[in-house]
Amino acid sequence: MAVPHQCDAVAEPQMNPTHTRLVLLASVLLATGAGAASAAGSGETPSAAGAPSALRVELSYPSAPRGPQVDDYHGTKVPDPYRWLEDIDSPQTRAWVEKEGALARRYLDALPGREKLTERVRAVWNYERWTPPTRHGTHWFYFHNDGLQNQNVLYVTDDPAATTTPGRVLIDPNTLSADGTVALRQTAVTDDGHLIAYAVSEAGSDWQVWHVRDVEQGIDRPDQVHWSKDSNAAWRKDASGFFYTVFDAPAEQALLKAANQYERLYFHKLGTPQSDDVMIYTRRDAPDWFYDPSVTEDGRYLIVVANRGTDVKNALLAQDLTASGGLKPVIAEPTAEYDPIDTIGTVLYVRTDDGAARYRIVAIDLEHPDRAHWRVIVPEGADSIVAAHLVGGQLIVETLHDAHTVVRRFGADGHALGEVALPGIGTASGFEGQASDRVTYYSYSSFSHPPSVFRLDLATGAVSGWRSPALKSFVPSDYETEERFLQSRDGTRVPLFITARRGTRRDGSNPTILFGYGGFDVAVTPSFSPAVAAWLESGGVYAVACLRGGGEYGRTWHEAGMKTHKQHVFDDFIAAGTDLARERWTSPARLALRGGSNGGLLVAAVELQRPDLAAVAVPEVGVLDMLRFREFTVGKAWESDYGSVDQPEEFKALAAYSPVHNVRAGVPYPATLILTGDHDDRVFPAHSFKFAAAMQNADPHGKPILLRVETRAGHGQGMPTAKRIESVVDVYAFILDAMHVTP
Repeated sequence: MAVPHQCDAVAEPQMNPTHTRLVLLASVLLATGAGAASAAGSGETPSAAGAPSALRVELSYPSAPRGPQVDDYHGTKVPDPYRWLEDIDSPQTRAWVEKEGALARRYLDALPGREKLTERVRAVWNYERWTPPTRHGTHWFYFHNDGLQNQNVLYVTDDPAATTTPGRVLIDPNTLSADGTVALRQTAVTDDGHLIAYAVSEAGSDWQVWHVRDVEQGIDRPDQVHWSKDSNAAWRKDASGFFYTVFDAPAEQALLKAANQYERLYFHKLGTPQSDDVMIYTRRDAPDWFYDPSVTEDGRYLIVVANRGTDVKNALLAQDLTASGGLKPVIAEPTAEYDPIDTIGTVLYVRTDDGAARYRIVAIDLEHPDRAHWRVIVPEGADSIVAAHLVGGQLIVETLHDAHTVVRRFGADGHALGEVALPGIGTASGFEGQASDRVTYYSYSSFSHPPSVFRLDLATGAVSGWRSPALKSFVPSDYETEERFLQSRDGTRVPLFITARRGTRRDGSNPTILFGYGGFDVAVTPSFSPAVAAWLESGGVYAVACLRGGGEYGRTWHEAGMKTHKQHVFDDFIAAGTDLARERWTSPARLALRGGSNGGLLVAAVELQRPDLAAVAVPEVGVLDMLRFREFTVGKAWESDYGSVDQPEEFKALAAYSPVHNVRAGVPYPATLILTGDHDDRVFPAHSFKFAAAMQNADPHGKPILLRVETRAGHGQGMPTAKRIESVVDVYAFILDAMHVTP
């Protein structure tokens, strides 16, 4: 069992699923001749006269020659003039990226009000935060950050109720690098709490190295496991070793780019070298499968979730560790999602959308796993079940009601025990524990309230506070969140959260950020971010659209934004921007679009389809070349959500919105700040390089189009606080300047 999720100092609205390595964070018309941007000449491109403020920085874009590459998809010829930028280590690409970075830095550093913005963001960011503690043996483990620490620190205590003794530091990743870019990514604690396996990554990479630390002594054992990629570990009950997954080690020059296939499940025996580890499972006939191991609390079963890429549908395997024999299928074919919770005896509790689009919880006897023996414990309801935990003999079930959390308790036989009272419209998470626990801890947050940690008494249902942040400048009660519902292009009802200072006038003048994701079954729910708090405190409005493709309303909602239906996601986002202007929260001149990863794709696609919708677009670490995403890193896995160019109809849909292929010359695009990381080995940085080159070539005299490349940074996970604050200040200064608003 893992220790609590880390308290993310900059989490945008909740959008990360459990299996982060499979999903995009941490989220294009066919260019054929007339629709393509015109070729650039040699030398530098002249500056944009349409720069939004009287800056003394000349926008002269670095030359990006257009090459002759043309690809043939089902008889359709598609130019790819910036293919050379995929070779990110070539001298030509390096020189171009350095010039782009220098230009962006000069421009961003010259923006007015940066000093005040930096002071405000740092002040709001500087508050204590904790994760809910979880018990292993007599020890309780939790993360803590004192405010501006680059990385969260793991603590251990024997008395979580104590307020005068906060526990002792077990792992402080801030001591592992001078610049704070070594991050603690994954943890797994033995059942008795004596050992912890922990994975660290460097410079934002998803590649991680596992270590083992003695909890009592606070020192590492010699064990190390390499070439695991953003995956978890699971200890055997006797602490003799742990299960983990790995890929083949890529060549050094292909570390960022190499496709990740043929993952393998291994067992590492404590005290032995990795070369002696025993392979438990792989499929040489299925290169794109990923495996997620867990061991049931009683130690009897190894449970393996097997997914084909990022498809939420999965197979389920189990092995009785007390008997001979290997993994056997419980669910042989991935026809639905099967999320294992835990076992009681031989009965495995599973959250599934098999026969229930908004999920139900069923009990499967592992000795008789055929469907005829399944029992429904918690039936499907009006709200989607997004998580469930078996703790203290109870099922704690998290559901989403119009994209905010409702938590209910059930007995192991399914009888209702009541609802857990939450402070308001927000997000609750945690509820981890063991069968013998009498209490469990969880956190609750909203757009304006930072995560507070609560203690739930499982016998009485009583809730009491454990830790609550004391903000030094931001006053949550000064702000309010409204949830409204708008109609998308086809009449679909779409939730939209709007957070602003109480009494904000709706006169169309408010600087507003619209955030979205819309993919991979990821639900975007209300949660606190100090970056958002700083925007609100500065007088801005913050809006979050819950788009199709996400997980807010179960399988049907997700599938409505997949593959050939992806345009629905963009339509929903456009409808949200239109609604904000119609209701006079803002106007196109004061609206910014923002999203990361799959959300970066969303922002780029929408700014190309509706350049009049907003004044600013900020696509971060985006998937922007929809015809070649599968060629890099874990991109092949995303075909489950995006579709494949091998299928004619899916190619047609991909080509219709792929940002790199739909940039048009002569269109007045919004001011655009494109962000990526030089070590992003999830969404390959060439996506952003190619999009920036195409945009600058098509609109060299319009509003600024900048490429900001963060050094020693990846897809966002593990980025140190100092770098996060710098990035937020750059983004906000750029947005406000493009809106002609002085910070």
